[in-house]
Amino acid sequence: MALDKPYLDVPGTTIFDAEQSRKGYHLNQFCMSLMKAANRERFKADERAYLDEWPMTEEQKQGVLTRDLNRCIAAGGNIYFLAKIGATDGKSFQYMAASMTGMTQEAYAAMMLAGGRSVKGNRSVAEIKKVQSN
Repeated sequence: MALDKPYLDVPGTTIFDAEQSRKGYHLNQFCMSLMKAANRERFKADERAYLDEWPMTEEQKQGVLTRDLNRCIAAGGNIYFLAKIGATDGKSFQYMAASMTGMTQEAYAAMMLAGGRSVKGNRSVAEIKKVQSN
């Protein structure tokens, strides 16, 4: 039985809930495997072969191979697990977050130092309708 999830109507937002956790279990376990140096070396030597050892979906594997973190999140990835991929690549969390927004790392840092992104457009559809009707 599906639970009522009023947060699903926030445009451009994926909430990591129990359903997403189940969906991304193997993807996130793969990410955690990168905490061991030997696994990082195996992954870097042949990414596809290492990914194929995990019972992940092809969508999840392609998200990793292309380093498309938004795709990985949609496929059940959790950003705190996905950060292990960035660390394996020698990338900072800031770099990864910037890549998810389509901004350069410098532009992303400037935006965050200026107070973060605007809340405009980042509200639930129901909340927007409520404000508009008042």
